[in-house]
Amino acid sequence: MSVRLGKIGYLNVLPIYHPLETGILPMDCEVTSGPPAELNRLMDAGLLDVSAASSVEYARHADKYYLIPDIAIGSRGPVQSVLLLSRRPVEELDRRTILVSAQTHTSAALLRVLQAKLWKIRTVFTTGSATDVLGTGERPQAILCIGDEALNLRYHPDYPYRIDLGEAWRELTGLPFIFGVWIVSRESWNRDREKVEQAANLLLAGKHWGEENIADVCVMAAEESCLNDEEMCSYFDGLVYDLGPEEQRGMRAFYESLVETGIIERVPELVFLPSA
Repeated sequence: MSVRLGKIGYLNVLPIYHPLETGILPMDCEVTSGPPAELNRLMDAGLLDVSAASSVEYARHADKYYLIPDIAIGSRGPVQSVLLLSRRPVEELDRRTILVSAQTHTSAALLRVLQAKLWKIRTVFTTGSATDVLGTGERPQAILCIGDEALNLRYHPDYPYRIDLGEAWRELTGLPFIFGVWIVSRESWNRDREKVEQAANLLLAGKHWGEENIADVCVMAAEESCLNDEEMCSYFDGLVYDLGPEEQRGMRAFYESLVETGIIERVPELVFLPSA
């Protein structure tokens, strides 16, 4: 079997996947690229074996997955690519409508938590592409955008109020926020443990390569973005690729908040790949 590997189609995972996709680290996987929401769907449907996925996807279906240890995507403050762009101060958004990217599950859930616990407001969500909507000339009161779209729209002149959800989470809790994790289908693990374990180890090797070559990655990423080299390095400097004790505390705090706000029913246990 060739392992079916999911890849988030954003620049923030370039440090991990570049060495895999260019042959720097030999890979025997079938790669599917897409936004987090699509990878969540594919994992839930059993159409991928190993994938990056939203931390909310793990929370909702923890019994179907194992977490790959010590690899994640998050921040210890500003993340720069998960932004609430607003035409008015956030406190004035009460009872108004926010356009939310259809590509995200975790960021939308985090926004719900921040509204309830930090800003004490309620809003209505509608889903869609911010880039497409803005292209029509329409100007929603507020937009939640993620990934490369957030990097491209963060200085939009019609949206003077910019709230970085990673920074808002730190303001609320003092903890890192983990937007995405790498998960393994338990069914795939039971079917072909050796190959799935090789794929998991390959992702960890890719992470280590990316950390050691991050300056080169910044230059490569800037070539595909509206950000210059300095801005791209600032972006990558703010990202967390670890899933250590502090990041796990942040995940558990998020899951507890999701229970409090009625988004999930219970806090899942963090279950990692079985050791050999």
